[in-house]
Amino acid sequence: MSRLIAVPDHIAQARRIEGCTPPLPWASFADFFTSRVYDRTLIHRPFLTYCDDDTSSQYTYTYAQFGTVVQEAAAFLHHVGLRRGDRLATVLFNHDVTVILYFAAWLSGCTVVPINVEEAQEKKRFILEHSEAAAVCCWHSDVEELKELQRDLPSLGQVIAVSKEGLLNTSESGGKKVQSPSFASGSLSRVGSLDDEALIVYTSGTTGPPKGVVLTVANLLTDADAIADWHGFGVNDRLMCVLPIHHVNGTVVTLITPFYFKGSVVLNRKFKSATFWRRLQDERITCVSVVPTLLEFLLDTNDDITAYHLQDFAGLICGAGPLLKDTAARFEDRFHFPIRHGYGLSETTCYSCFLPNDLLSHEHRHWIRDFEFPSIGVPLRHNQMAILDQEGQQLPELSRGEICIRGGTVCAGYYKRDDANDDAFQWGWFRSGDEGFYLRDGRGRPFFFISGRLKELIIRGGVNISPLEIDDALKTHPLVRFAMAVPFDHRYYGEEIAAYVVPRDGVPVPMEIELLKHCRGLLSFSKCPKVILFGQDVPYTSTGKPKRLELKAQLASSLAAYRDHQFKE
Repeated sequence: MSRLIAVPDHIAQARRIEGCTPPLPWASFADFFTSRVYDRTLIHRPFLTYCDDDTSSQYTYTYAQFGTVVQEAAAFLHHVGLRRGDRLATVLFNHDVTVILYFAAWLSGCTVVPINVEEAQEKKRFILEHSEAAAVCCWHSDVEELKELQRDLPSLGQVIAVSKEGLLNTSESGGKKVQSPSFASGSLSRVGSLDDEALIVYTSGTTGPPKGVVLTVANLLTDADAIADWHGFGVNDRLMCVLPIHHVNGTVVTLITPFYFKGSVVLNRKFKSATFWRRLQDERITCVSVVPTLLEFLLDTNDDITAYHLQDFAGLICGAGPLLKDTAARFEDRFHFPIRHGYGLSETTCYSCFLPNDLLSHEHRHWIRDFEFPSIGVPLRHNQMAILDQEGQQLPELSRGEICIRGGTVCAGYYKRDDANDDAFQWGWFRSGDEGFYLRDGRGRPFFFISGRLKELIIRGGVNISPLEIDDALKTHPLVRFAMAVPFDHRYYGEEIAAYVVPRDGVPVPMEIELLKHCRGLLSFSKCPKVILFGQDVPYTSTGKPKRLELKAQLASSLAAYRDHQFKE
């Protein structure tokens, strides 16, 4: 069954712009894939190197080798019954087999639904059910957990185990590796369409359950083209991935984009500041994508990088969370590498804008340091950006309104969420929910800034966290009458999480330690409040809605003392 997207008109309007760059030259992801792995100039060049610090192992695949293993994995998926249009969920971490699996799914015309391995069981259940996943791939040690979920999900036909050796068909083999059928080279080269689904990425919302952002093959390749073009990446560039590839940043910037520009990528199991600079040197990295949190960790480690030969390294792509201008200034002054600051959302595939790379040093400093916030830069090709008021009218320079985006990187909508689509797609634009403004430079280019978020999401270390999930966890404690999670500015994570709690009558205050322990039994450490403040007033509006943003402002001075604190798990 094809999953070629039928896009409602109000979404379609936001996905096209006049005078867009020429269309992509491929008919499908399979067509694009074969154009790389059968390119005679690439077959011996490295594409993927995987480094696992936990096991001190490292594997490298040339383009030809990568093509072979991906096609074998695609044949395996076909063997276990997956067809074009099926959804394949993954509950995995950064690993070479995970990358192979993603590409194999796209080669087969399947949709990848990535799930963070650390998510709570109920959220995994929701995503598997809501996405109508036909199969799920998980690490071999997690098979029983996924099989437990499978019992309640009739559409979930397969639980496929993954190990460092590859894919295992648990239903046929009892956990032993199954030999894939032979694969005829190029036989899938015409499978699918550029308008097929490629990813459904579930992102936390301010209200209700997570929303599934539908990204097409065209979305992925269009943003890869824009990113590669903006940074001038070519065959000699080597990018490093230290971000989780269940997020669009890790997937689009440091997996698809290097494959697009015929370069290479070094994939890390996880970020480690102790090995960061040495790996840049040893692997001759030219660029790495990070979030602001990682800049703070590198500043704290304070490595003497004069010991490393980093002549190939040209700077860091940074976005996916609030970047403090103090953090940017200290990092660039300490390590003397430019921060290529940018902005985007899952709904716009990944990046929509970056600071220009042709800025002179004093110009770069100006846009990073001379305003209340660092500029997020200028729109990339394939999309446009504007600041709109609540009636959809464009605002002039320096006027604050909502950042809105349209063009080829805009998603095909939220899966099975007409209500969310109606709210987010208006006036021929996608509404980001972020407040901002723009200012033109001497060449007339619009430099955009984020001045705040209209939505209430907490963005901790580049990861979107719904405050409602934390509210609910706190409210399950029998001594809590009212609770609300709020973000506060934090040196390491951009934002960290606090909670405002109104105890039940007669309960002694404080009971902070007990509540923190309670939350850690229900939530991952990253989602737990690190500070709890107590009060007696319940901040509701007259219509019964909690006033989270007002509460955040009221508590800001009390929480400022925790800005530089490192909270330990």
